[in-house]
Amino acid sequence: MRGCFITFEGGEGSGKSTQIAQLAAHLRSQGRSVTITREPGGSPGAEAIRHIILSGTAEELGPEWEAVLFAAARADHVALLIKPALERGDIVLCDRFHDSTRVYQFLDPAQDRRLLERLEKAALSGLYPDLTIIIDVPVETGSERAAKRRGDRSADRFEKDDMAVQEGRRQAFLKIAADEPERCVVVNGDRPLQEVAQKIAAIVDDRLEARRFEAIGQSFSVGNGR
Repeated sequence: MRGCFITFEGGEGSGKSTQIAQLAAHLRSQGRSVTITREPGGSPGAEAIRHIILSGTAEELGPEWEAVLFAAARADHVALLIKPALERGDIVLCDRFHDSTRVYQFLDPAQDRRLLERLEKAALSGLYPDLTIIIDVPVETGSERAAKRRGDRSADRFEKDDMAVQEGRRQAFLKIAADEPERCVVVNGDRPLQEVAQKIAAIVDDRLEARRFEAIGQSFSVGNGR
């Protein structure tokens, strides 16, 4: 059976990386094969583009050109890492994916939505997440966590944006979840780490069990000539 593609989204400091590690350990304890990856990055070409984006070098080109860079990185990532892992039957856990481009590069409604749609279609080649976990935290909490995480290092291209911009992104993620409830689940990340991890594990276990029963049902139908 094809693997399962699970993405994690949320604002800066929402705890995505920590919760991905927790979920991976939970799934591996069940004997499942797990691939962990991230965006921008995940493949050699995409990692090179990651450095350009997060350094802020591309910022002066504007959000639409940043989106082009993200699309190029995503296409390489999908082709070289994500699709092969899914074909092996792995559960792929990805820290950010196409929803982040929707939120970070196309937050302004005046921007070209047709460009977003074309870039998304070209980069994904029909591959959308089976499940997206959106970890929601107040922007103040996320900013404090991000500052603590980076220590003496400078804020990256997106961490340095002000609270109003980050709140706009938070609301945009919540709107995506409201618009696509079958794919997206919002989890309150402003809770103790283990409590959040248990909530996410329960969501993923339920989704994987539903997929298993669906696959059994399809096999039964094929076996009976239906």
